[in-house]
Amino acid sequence: MVMVRQVHTYADLRKQIHDDLRIQHPEWIEANGESPMCDSYEARLLEVLRLTQSDADKSDDRHQD
Repeated sequence: MVMVRQVHTYADLRKQIHDDLRIQHPEWIEANGESPMCDSYEARLLEVLRLTQSDADKSDDRHQD
C-alpha cells in the first residue's frame, strides 16, 4: 500500500525523501542507524531539484522581458 502525504514546504519534501528512502530500503541502514547510501541518494535528488528550480527561474526571467 502506498501512502501519499502532501508536501507543503521544501523542508517537508526533504523529510519525506529521507523517511521514504529508509522505509523502502531498510537493507541500506547500518547497525548504528546511519545510511550513507540513503544520504547519497538524498543529496543527488536534492541537487536535481535545485537545478530544476534554477532552470525554471531562468525560464521565468526570460518570459518577463
